Amino acid sequence: MRTTLNISLPEEMRTWVDEQIAQGGYGTISEFFRQLVREEQKRRIRDQIEAKLLANLESGEPIKVTPEFWEDRRRELERRIKKKSAAK
Repeated sequence: MRTTLNISLPEEMRTWVDEQIAQGGYGTISEFFRQLVREEQKRRIRDQIEAKLLANLESGEPIKVTPEFWEDRRRELERRIKKKSAAK
């Protein structure tokens, strides 16, 4: 179900939006604004993920990451996958 949203823009912005629609291959103003909203939603999700990653990087004691570390992680992941598969 779609709803209607009315937006008031200064003339300069409306002209710019019309140019973007013509240049960007959008069929309507609604398509253009839906794309803007989708991009903003994605940007906010990326910002949240980045904030969580930074918080995790700054928490706890640092560890040395070596090829052996990654090999241990790979083996642990394989073990968990096998265990999960066996449980099914």
